[in-house]
Amino acid sequence: MRILITSAPFHPSLGGIETATHVLASGLAERGYDVTVVTPTPGGCDDYPFTVVRNPRPMEFLRLVRDSDLMWQSHVSLRMLWPLIFIRRPLIIMHHIWLRSDAETETRNGFLKRLACLFAQNAFVSSILRDAAGLRGPVIPNSYNETLFRELPDVPRDRDVVYLGRLKAFKGPDLLIDSLTRLAACGRHLTATIIGMGPQADELKRQAAAAGLAAQVEFPGPLQGDALVRMLNRHRIMVVPSRWEEPFGLVALEGMACGCVVVVANSGALPEVVGPCGPVVPKNDRIALAAELDRLVSHPDVLAEYRQRVPQHLAKFRTTTMLDACEAAIHETVDRWRHNSAARHVTVHSMPRR
Repeated sequence: MRILITSAPFHPSLGGIETATHVLASGLAERGYDVTVVTPTPGGCDDYPFTVVRNPRPMEFLRLVRDSDLMWQSHVSLRMLWPLIFIRRPLIIMHHIWLRSDAETETRNGFLKRLACLFAQNAFVSSILRDAAGLRGPVIPNSYNETLFRELPDVPRDRDVVYLGRLKAFKGPDLLIDSLTRLAACGRHLTATIIGMGPQADELKRQAAAAGLAAQVEFPGPLQGDALVRMLNRHRIMVVPSRWEEPFGLVALEGMACGCVVVVANSGALPEVVGPCGPVVPKNDRIALAAELDRLVSHPDVLAEYRQRVPQHLAKFRTTTMLDACEAAIHETVDRWRHNSAARHVTVHSMPRR
């Protein structure tokens, strides 16, 4: 079967949609599907087990759609749906972010995107995303890279708290520094690492220094691969204090897989993703976050109890689980499309001639 995946963001850009699209395309290709990814994201050498077409000309894009058995779109993009006006093909839209307009993530044209979704099979990475959209379709959670993100017994857990993500205000890394400041004032000095890059990086460093935390808080910048995994393994706790309503929260799975107990804000899908494996604190609440960090570092037994629940919970987010669900959705959509097409054909040819 020939699968055409369209994704506005893709590698070498970094982000959740980019990672999810790459995992899906690679997994389907390994299972024997003929996979092509179309993206406007510029790039260099595309050494993938599938074909990547960047910025195709209109006629080339039409040809790719014509030669496909199904189009899979990694979140709805109006500018990548226009070929379906001329060439009918079954369409699955995998929703990774909110349909509504959102200034934080530059999401626009929510009404038009919702209209386009009425002509597709929709799928969602979280239940809260589906509920907010008010559309029908399966929930197929994102998967994490279980081969990469894992516990490393040879790495000592010599640090307390880690943040991993973009250094932007809506992600809330400043809330961690505020919490550490409150704890330090009470004589509780926690070590922390803030991993990532973004426009708030210098401001966060100044905030830590002004609070007297320069020796406690490290800023290694962005980390990837084995270096990131080793750094996560050094920490007992991860915090995901996002102010934004997160539609998923892959970083929480990566932290759990590396042995961290993950504290999340009551924001979007984060409680759904962390499940029973970590505490949930009110969104944008520095005092509550500080109190939870104090509780966790003071009670190793609580940390151990959370960690015991992780293996069973993470099994729901393995790559094979995600690919099985995507494959089932593909076959169901194509079969229904072919059945409906055959029914239309019979109806047209059975109409009485005048």
